[in-house]
Amino acid sequence: MMASAGSAQNVGKGSFKPDSDVHITYEDQEKINRFARHNARLEELKEELKGKETDLRNIGDAEEELILVDSSGEDIPCLMGEVFVYQDGDRTQSMLERMKERLRGQVDALKGQCKEVQEAMSALKTQLYAKFGDNINLEPDEE
Repeated sequence: MMASAGSAQNVGKGSFKPDSDVHITYEDQEKINRFARHNARLEELKEELKGKETDLRNIGDAEEELILVDSSGEDIPCLMGEVFVYQDGDRTQSMLERMKERLRGQVDALKGQCKEVQEAMSALKTQLYAKFGDNINLEPDEE
């Protein structure tokens, strides 16, 4: 009997680490949950940031097109929500500038929020890796 018990211990020695050494406290679980919430929030912020940056590029494209069209002196159709509003080139240019400035402010705010969330995640990651080492994986999945 002793021989079979010893051989069973040797088989799993290199491939399995018993997690009896790792004790997860309530505070540890709270940190893990907080990290997960921060991670989800970061993904939301990145998606929103991506959309705002696309809007900024579209406004830049619209400004370039406006330069080409403006020489005709006719009113320019501008999409506002679901309807087109016709207005002169100067007014349209002014509107695009205001939209661009507003979007730049939103982009800057989103980047600031991303940085804050990343800093909080980094602090939690340091604490969790210090306690759990290789027994925890906080890195994003490769897609």
